[in-house]
Amino acid sequence: MRIGYYAHHHGSGHCRQADKLAALLSLEIRQQLTVFTSLPTDAYTFTTINEEQIVRLNAEDERPDDVLAGRAGQYWQPSSLHYSPVGNTDIQTRSWQILDGIKQRQIDLMIIDVSVEVAMLCRVASVPYLYVRLAGIRDDTPHINAFTGALGLLAPYPQALEALKTPDWVRQKTLYLDFLPAANGEILPYKAFIQMLSTLTTETTVHDRLYTLLSGTINESSDTMLITLIKGYGGHEAIDAKLPELRRALPDAIIISLGPIDDDMRKFVDIAAHVDDVTPFIAHSDWLLMACGLNGIAQAYHYDTPLVVLPDNRPHQEQEVMAETLIKQGRALSWEQFIGRIVEGKIQDMALAYENNKYNNERTRFEDDSHSPAQTFMDSIVAYSSTKLWFKEWLLPQLGLHTEI
Repeated sequence: MRIGYYAHHHGSGHCRQADKLAALLSLEIRQQLTVFTSLPTDAYTFTTINEEQIVRLNAEDERPDDVLAGRAGQYWQPSSLHYSPVGNTDIQTRSWQILDGIKQRQIDLMIIDVSVEVAMLCRVASVPYLYVRLAGIRDDTPHINAFTGALGLLAPYPQALEALKTPDWVRQKTLYLDFLPAANGEILPYKAFIQMLSTLTTETTVHDRLYTLLSGTINESSDTMLITLIKGYGGHEAIDAKLPELRRALPDAIIISLGPIDDDMRKFVDIAAHVDDVTPFIAHSDWLLMACGLNGIAQAYHYDTPLVVLPDNRPHQEQEVMAETLIKQGRALSWEQFIGRIVEGKIQDMALAYENNKYNNERTRFEDDSHSPAQTFMDSIVAYSSTKLWFKEWLLPQLGLHTEI
Protein backbone atom coordinates (compact mmCIF):
# COMPACT_ATOMS: atom_id res chain seq x y z
CA MET A 1 0.00 0.00 0.00
CA ARG A 2 1.09 3.56 -0.64
CA ILE A 3 1.09 5.61 2.56
CA GLY A 4 0.55 9.34 3.00
CA TYR A 5 1.59 10.97 6.28
CA TYR A 6 0.18 14.34 7.31
CA ALA A 7 2.60 16.01 9.77
CA HIS A 8 1.40 19.07 11.67
CA HIS A 9 3.67 22.09 11.52
CA HIS A 10 3.82 22.92 15.25
CA GLY A 11 7.38 22.10 16.29
CA SER A 12 9.35 19.46 14.42
CA GLY A 13 8.05 16.46 16.37
CA HIS A 14 5.37 15.36 13.90
CA CYS A 15 7.83 15.27 11.00
CA ARG A 16 10.28 13.46 13.26
CA GLN A 17 7.64 10.80 13.97
CA ALA A 18 7.14 10.32 10.22
CA ASP A 19 10.91 9.90 9.87
CA LYS A 20 10.97 7.25 12.61
CA LEU A 21 8.16 5.22 11.03
CA ALA A 22 9.75 5.49 7.58
CA ALA A 23 12.99 4.11 9.03
CA LEU A 24 11.14 0.86 9.80
CA LEU A 25 10.47 0.28 6.08
CA SER A 26 12.85 -1.18 3.54
CA LEU A 27 14.46 1.40 1.27
CA GLU A 28 12.33 0.32 -1.71
CA ILE A 29 9.02 0.54 0.16
CA ARG A 30 10.08 3.72 1.95
CA GLN A 31 10.25 5.50 -1.40
CA GLN A 32 6.48 5.08 -1.75
CA LEU A 33 5.80 7.14 1.39
CA THR A 34 4.63 10.74 0.98
CA VAL A 35 4.69 13.33 3.77
CA PHE A 36 2.27 16.28 3.65
CA THR A 37 3.33 19.23 5.81
CA SER A 38 3.49 23.01 5.94
CA LEU A 39 6.61 22.92 8.15
CA PRO A 40 9.33 24.98 6.38
CA THR A 41 12.30 23.16 4.89
CA ASP A 42 14.73 24.79 7.32
CA ALA A 43 12.75 23.68 10.40
CA TYR A 44 13.45 19.97 10.07
CA THR A 45 15.70 17.84 7.86
CA PHE A 46 14.36 14.38 7.05
CA THR A 47 16.87 11.55 7.26
CA THR A 48 14.88 8.75 5.62
CA ILE A 49 13.04 10.39 2.73
CA ASN A 50 13.97 12.96 0.09
CA GLU A 51 12.34 16.26 -0.82
CA GLU A 52 10.51 14.69 -3.79
CA GLN A 53 8.51 12.65 -1.28
CA ILE A 54 7.26 15.74 0.54
CA VAL A 55 4.23 17.84 -0.40
CA ARG A 56 4.87 21.29 1.06
CA LEU A 57 1.47 22.71 1.95
CA ASN A 58 0.32 26.31 2.12
CA ALA A 59 0.02 27.76 5.62
CA GLU A 60 -3.32 27.72 7.44
CA ASP A 61 -3.03 31.00 9.33
CA GLU A 62 -5.93 33.42 9.37
CA ARG A 63 -5.86 36.17 6.76
CA PRO A 64 -7.26 39.71 6.96
CA ASP A 65 -9.59 39.01 4.03
CA ASP A 66 -11.22 35.93 5.64
CA VAL A 67 -15.02 36.05 5.50
CA LEU A 68 -15.20 34.32 8.89
CA ALA A 69 -12.42 33.90 11.44
CA GLY A 70 -11.18 30.43 12.32
CA ARG A 71 -13.08 30.40 15.60
CA ALA A 72 -16.09 32.52 14.85
CA GLY A 73 -18.31 31.54 17.77
CA GLN A 74 -21.09 29.11 18.66
CA TYR A 75 -23.43 29.72 15.74
CA TRP A 76 -20.71 30.02 13.09
CA GLN A 77 -18.29 27.27 14.10
CA PRO A 78 -19.04 23.61 13.12
CA SER A 79 -18.78 21.42 16.20
CA SER A 80 -16.73 18.84 14.26
CA LEU A 81 -13.83 21.26 13.68
CA HIS A 82 -11.40 23.12 15.91
CA TYR A 83 -10.48 25.80 13.39
CA SER A 84 -12.22 26.64 10.14
CA PRO A 85 -11.82 30.09 8.58
CA VAL A 86 -14.17 30.81 5.68
CA GLY A 87 -12.88 32.41 2.50
CA ASN A 88 -9.24 31.71 3.41
CA THR A 89 -7.40 31.23 0.10
CA ASP A 90 -4.40 29.56 1.75
CA ILE A 91 -6.57 26.88 3.33
CA GLN A 92 -8.44 26.40 0.07
CA THR A 93 -5.11 25.85 -1.68
CA ARG A 94 -3.76 23.46 0.97
CA SER A 95 -6.98 21.40 0.79
CA TRP A 96 -6.54 21.09 -2.96
CA GLN A 97 -2.85 20.24 -2.46
CA ILE A 98 -3.73 17.43 -0.06
CA LEU A 99 -6.46 15.90 -2.24
CA ASP A 100 -4.46 16.34 -5.44
CA GLY A 101 -1.39 14.78 -3.80
CA ILE A 102 -3.46 11.81 -2.63
CA LYS A 103 -4.85 11.31 -6.12
CA GLN A 104 -1.66 11.91 -8.12
CA ARG A 105 0.49 9.73 -5.85
CA GLN A 106 -2.19 7.03 -5.55
CA ILE A 107 -2.20 7.09 -1.76
CA ASP A 108 -4.05 4.09 -0.31
CA LEU A 109 -3.98 5.07 3.35
CA MET A 110 -3.36 8.35 5.17
CA ILE A 111 -1.81 8.65 8.61
CA ILE A 112 -2.85 11.96 10.16
CA ASP A 113 -0.51 13.41 12.81
CA VAL A 114 -2.47 15.51 13.81
CA SER A 115 -5.43 17.59 12.54
CA VAL A 116 -9.13 16.96 12.92
CA GLU A 117 -9.68 19.24 9.92
CA VAL A 118 -7.50 17.07 7.67
CA ALA A 119 -9.24 14.00 9.11
CA MET A 120 -12.65 15.39 8.17
CA LEU A 121 -11.36 16.37 4.73
CA CYS A 122 -10.22 12.78 4.17
CA ARG A 123 -13.45 11.28 5.47
CA VAL A 124 -15.60 13.55 3.27
CA ALA A 125 -13.38 12.68 0.29
CA SER A 126 -13.73 8.95 1.19
CA VAL A 127 -9.99 8.56 1.84
CA PRO A 128 -9.12 5.89 4.47
CA TYR A 129 -7.08 7.26 7.35
CA LEU A 130 -5.50 6.34 10.67
CA TYR A 131 -5.39 9.07 13.30
CA VAL A 132 -2.41 9.60 15.61
CA ARG A 133 -3.47 10.06 19.21
CA LEU A 134 -1.24 12.20 21.36
CA ALA A 135 -1.26 12.19 25.13
CA GLY A 136 -3.68 14.38 27.04
CA ILE A 137 -7.42 14.76 27.46
CA ARG A 138 -8.97 14.77 23.99
CA ASP A 139 -12.65 14.23 24.66
CA ASP A 140 -13.95 17.28 22.80
CA THR A 141 -16.38 16.84 19.90
CA PRO A 142 -13.86 17.49 17.09
CA HIS A 143 -11.45 14.86 18.41
CA ILE A 144 -14.20 12.33 19.03
CA ASN A 145 -15.42 12.82 15.44
CA ALA A 146 -11.88 12.40 14.08
CA PHE A 147 -11.41 9.24 16.15
CA THR A 148 -14.76 7.86 15.01
CA GLY A 149 -14.05 8.54 11.35
CA ALA A 150 -10.71 6.73 11.39
CA LEU A 151 -10.12 3.09 10.47
CA GLY A 152 -8.00 2.92 13.60
CA LEU A 153 -5.98 5.05 16.00
CA LEU A 154 -2.23 5.07 16.55
CA ALA A 155 -0.64 5.89 19.91
CA PRO A 156 3.13 6.44 19.60
CA TYR A 157 3.65 5.70 23.29
CA PRO A 158 3.26 2.68 25.60
CA GLN A 159 -0.21 1.72 26.76
CA ALA A 160 1.06 2.09 30.33
CA LEU A 161 1.15 5.86 29.77
CA GLU A 162 -2.48 6.10 28.66
CA ALA A 163 -4.56 8.75 30.41
CA LEU A 164 -6.98 7.28 32.94
CA LYS A 165 -9.85 9.34 31.49
CA THR A 166 -9.54 7.83 28.01
CA PRO A 167 -12.83 6.07 27.10
CA ASP A 168 -12.72 2.29 26.71
CA TRP A 169 -13.84 2.40 23.07
CA VAL A 170 -10.97 4.77 22.21
CA ARG A 171 -8.48 2.46 23.92
CA GLN A 172 -9.81 -0.54 22.03
CA LYS A 173 -9.61 1.24 18.70
CA THR A 174 -5.97 2.16 19.37
CA LEU A 175 -2.79 0.43 18.27
CA TYR A 176 -0.15 1.21 20.89
CA LEU A 177 3.16 1.46 19.06
CA ASP A 178 5.28 2.16 22.16
CA PHE A 179 7.91 4.87 21.84
CA LEU A 180 9.57 4.86 18.45
CA PRO A 181 13.37 4.58 18.74
CA ALA A 182 15.46 7.46 17.43
CA ALA A 183 17.31 6.88 14.17
CA ASN A 184 20.62 7.82 15.78
CA GLY A 185 21.77 6.81 19.22
CA GLU A 186 25.43 5.82 19.38
CA ILE A 187 26.44 5.89 23.02
CA LEU A 188 29.87 7.32 23.71
CA PRO A 189 31.83 5.72 26.55
CA TYR A 190 31.65 7.88 29.65
CA LYS A 191 35.20 9.23 29.43
CA ALA A 192 34.78 10.09 25.74
CA PHE A 193 31.58 11.92 26.64
CA ILE A 194 33.35 14.02 29.28
CA GLN A 195 36.11 14.81 26.79
CA MET A 196 33.46 15.88 24.28
CA LEU A 197 31.90 18.18 26.88
CA SER A 198 35.22 19.97 27.30
CA THR A 199 35.07 21.02 23.63
CA LEU A 200 31.76 22.79 24.22
CA THR A 201 33.15 25.39 26.64
CA THR A 202 36.18 27.65 26.98
CA GLU A 203 35.65 28.30 30.70
CA THR A 204 38.72 27.18 32.67
CA THR A 205 36.76 26.45 35.84
CA VAL A 206 34.38 24.17 33.95
CA HIS A 207 37.34 22.38 32.35
CA ASP A 208 38.79 21.80 35.82
CA ARG A 209 35.56 20.28 37.12
CA LEU A 210 35.23 18.10 34.03
CA TYR A 211 38.79 16.92 34.59
CA THR A 212 37.77 15.83 38.09
CA LEU A 213 35.05 13.68 36.55
CA LEU A 214 37.48 12.31 33.98
CA SER A 215 40.27 11.38 36.35
CA GLY A 216 38.60 10.74 39.70
CA THR A 217 37.17 7.60 41.20
CA ILE A 218 33.45 7.09 41.45
CA ASN A 219 33.32 8.33 45.04
CA GLU A 220 35.59 11.31 44.42
CA SER A 221 33.81 12.55 41.30
CA SER A 222 30.27 12.02 42.55
CA ASP A 223 30.26 15.41 44.29
CA THR A 224 30.22 17.08 40.86
CA MET A 225 26.90 16.26 39.28
CA LEU A 226 26.07 16.65 35.60
CA ILE A 227 22.58 18.05 35.11
CA THR A 228 21.32 18.34 31.54
CA LEU A 229 18.31 20.34 30.43
CA ILE A 230 16.92 19.18 27.09
CA LYS A 231 14.71 21.71 25.32
CA GLY A 232 12.89 21.53 22.02
CA TYR A 233 11.94 24.28 19.63
CA GLY A 234 8.22 24.11 20.38
CA GLY A 235 8.84 26.16 23.56
CA HIS A 236 11.63 26.44 26.13
CA GLU A 237 10.76 29.44 28.30
CA ALA A 238 9.23 27.42 31.15
CA ILE A 239 12.43 25.41 31.61
CA ASP A 240 14.64 28.49 31.30
CA ALA A 241 12.61 30.12 34.06
CA LYS A 242 13.76 27.38 36.48
CA LEU A 243 17.47 28.03 35.89
CA PRO A 244 18.04 30.68 38.61
CA GLU A 245 16.47 28.43 41.27
CA LEU A 246 18.35 25.39 39.96
CA ARG A 247 21.67 27.21 40.17
CA ARG A 248 20.96 28.45 43.71
CA ALA A 249 19.97 24.94 44.81
CA LEU A 250 22.99 23.21 43.22
CA PRO A 251 25.79 25.77 42.95
CA ASP A 252 28.48 23.13 42.38
CA ALA A 253 26.70 21.15 39.65
CA ILE A 254 27.73 21.32 36.02
CA ILE A 255 24.54 22.48 34.33
CA ILE A 256 24.20 21.83 30.59
CA SER A 257 21.52 23.44 28.43
CA LEU A 258 20.76 21.77 25.10
CA GLY A 259 18.63 23.61 22.58
CA PRO A 260 17.40 27.20 22.61
CA ILE A 261 18.10 29.39 25.64
CA ASP A 262 17.24 33.00 26.45
CA ASP A 263 20.31 35.25 26.51
CA ASP A 264 19.65 36.46 30.04
CA MET A 265 19.63 32.85 31.30
CA ARG A 266 23.02 31.78 29.92
CA LYS A 267 24.79 32.98 33.06
CA PHE A 268 23.10 30.23 35.07
CA VAL A 269 24.50 27.35 32.99
CA ASP A 270 28.03 26.07 32.44
CA ILE A 271 27.51 24.80 28.91
CA ALA A 272 24.90 25.92 26.37
CA ALA A 273 24.94 24.03 23.09
CA HIS A 274 22.96 22.74 20.13
CA VAL A 275 23.72 19.10 19.34
CA ASP A 276 22.48 16.67 16.72
CA ASP A 277 22.24 13.73 19.13
CA VAL A 278 21.25 14.01 22.79
CA THR A 279 21.72 10.28 23.46
CA PRO A 280 25.12 10.58 25.21
CA PHE A 281 23.71 13.30 27.48
CA ILE A 282 20.74 11.10 28.36
CA ALA A 283 23.00 8.15 29.09
CA HIS A 284 25.64 9.89 31.17
CA SER A 285 23.99 12.78 33.03
CA ASP A 286 23.20 12.40 36.71
CA TRP A 287 19.85 14.12 36.19
CA LEU A 288 17.79 15.09 33.15
CA LEU A 289 15.39 18.02 33.22
CA MET A 290 13.07 18.21 30.24
CA ALA A 291 9.57 18.94 29.04
CA CYS A 292 7.16 16.13 28.15
CA GLY A 293 7.20 16.34 24.37
CA LEU A 294 6.65 12.97 22.75
CA ASN A 295 10.02 12.66 21.01
CA GLY A 296 12.02 13.82 24.00
CA ILE A 297 10.35 11.42 26.43
CA ALA A 298 10.65 8.62 23.86
CA GLN A 299 14.43 9.05 23.87
CA ALA A 300 14.78 9.19 27.65
CA TYR A 301 12.14 6.67 28.73
CA HIS A 302 14.21 3.50 28.34
CA TYR A 303 17.28 4.86 30.14
CA ASP A 304 17.59 4.68 33.90
CA THR A 305 18.87 8.24 34.27
CA PRO A 306 16.78 10.10 36.89
CA LEU A 307 14.28 12.35 35.15
CA VAL A 308 12.63 15.61 36.23
CA VAL A 309 9.65 16.62 34.09
CA LEU A 310 8.72 20.23 33.42
CA PRO A 311 5.68 20.04 31.13
CA ASP A 312 5.01 22.87 28.70
CA ASN A 313 1.56 24.37 28.44
CA ARG A 314 -0.04 22.60 25.47
CA PRO A 315 -3.61 22.17 24.24
CA HIS A 316 -5.58 19.32 25.82
CA GLN A 317 -3.11 19.06 28.74
CA GLU A 318 -0.91 16.98 26.47
CA GLN A 319 2.33 17.35 28.41
CA GLU A 320 0.72 17.68 31.84
CA VAL A 321 -0.97 14.28 31.47
CA MET A 322 2.26 12.67 30.26
CA ALA A 323 4.13 14.15 33.23
CA GLU A 324 1.51 12.96 35.72
CA THR A 325 1.67 9.44 34.32
CA LEU A 326 5.47 9.30 34.41
CA ILE A 327 5.50 10.56 38.00
CA LYS A 328 2.81 8.07 39.03
CA GLN A 329 4.88 5.26 37.48
CA GLY A 330 7.88 6.32 39.52
CA ARG A 331 9.80 7.04 36.32
CA ALA A 332 10.11 10.80 36.95
CA LEU A 333 9.95 13.52 39.58
CA SER A 334 8.11 16.80 39.41
CA TRP A 335 10.07 20.02 39.87
CA GLU A 336 8.69 20.36 43.41
CA GLN A 337 9.71 16.80 44.29
CA PHE A 338 13.19 17.40 42.85
CA ILE A 339 13.73 20.59 44.86
CA GLY A 340 12.38 18.79 47.91
CA ARG A 341 15.02 16.07 47.49
CA ILE A 342 17.71 18.77 47.39
CA VAL A 343 16.38 20.47 50.55
CA GLU A 344 16.22 17.10 52.33
CA GLY A 345 19.78 16.26 51.25
CA LYS A 346 18.65 13.19 49.32
CA ILE A 347 19.61 14.38 45.86
CA GLN A 348 23.15 12.97 46.04
CA ASP A 349 22.05 9.59 47.33
CA MET A 350 19.58 9.20 44.49
CA ALA A 351 22.17 10.16 41.88
CA LEU A 352 24.76 7.78 43.35
CA ALA A 353 22.46 4.83 42.66
CA TYR A 354 23.28 5.33 38.98
CA GLU A 355 27.03 5.93 39.25
CA ASN A 356 28.25 2.37 38.60
CA ASN A 357 26.10 2.01 35.50
CA LYS A 358 27.30 5.37 34.24
CA TYR A 359 30.97 4.48 34.60
CA ASN A 360 30.48 1.04 33.13
CA ASN A 361 28.40 2.38 30.21
CA GLU A 362 25.50 0.06 31.07
CA ARG A 363 22.51 2.38 30.89
CA THR A 364 19.28 0.62 29.98
CA ARG A 365 18.45 1.18 26.31
CA PHE A 366 16.76 -0.37 23.28
CA GLU A 367 18.58 -3.49 22.19
CA ASP A 368 16.33 -5.09 19.61
CA ASP A 369 13.45 -3.26 17.91
CA SER A 370 12.87 -5.88 15.22
CA HIS A 371 9.72 -7.14 16.95
CA SER A 372 8.43 -3.83 18.30
CA PRO A 373 4.72 -3.00 17.89
CA ALA A 374 5.66 -0.22 15.47
CA GLN A 375 7.69 -2.62 13.32
CA THR A 376 4.85 -5.14 13.33
CA PHE A 377 2.44 -2.41 12.24
CA MET A 378 4.65 -1.21 9.39
CA ASP A 379 5.31 -4.80 8.27
CA SER A 380 1.55 -5.39 8.08
CA ILE A 381 1.12 -2.46 5.72
CA VAL A 382 3.82 -3.85 3.44
CA ALA A 383 2.24 -7.30 3.48
CA TYR A 384 -1.07 -6.15 1.96
CA SER A 385 -1.67 -4.52 -1.41
CA SER A 386 -5.28 -3.62 -0.58
CA THR A 387 -6.41 -1.30 2.20
CA LYS A 388 -9.66 -3.23 2.49
CA LEU A 389 -7.93 -6.58 2.95
CA TRP A 390 -5.50 -5.07 5.47
CA PHE A 391 -8.37 -3.50 7.40
CA LYS A 392 -10.50 -6.67 7.43
CA GLU A 393 -7.78 -9.31 7.84
CA TRP A 394 -5.17 -7.56 9.97
CA LEU A 395 -6.35 -4.38 11.72
CA LEU A 396 -9.79 -5.44 12.93
CA PRO A 397 -8.55 -8.75 14.41
CA GLN A 398 -5.60 -6.90 15.96
CA LEU A 399 -7.99 -4.52 17.71
CA GLY A 400 -10.57 -7.17 18.51
CA LEU A 401 -13.23 -5.16 16.70
CA HIS A 402 -15.67 -5.65 13.83
CA THR A 403 -17.84 -3.33 11.78
CA GLU A 404 -21.60 -3.54 12.10
CA ILE A 405 -22.13 -4.26 8.41
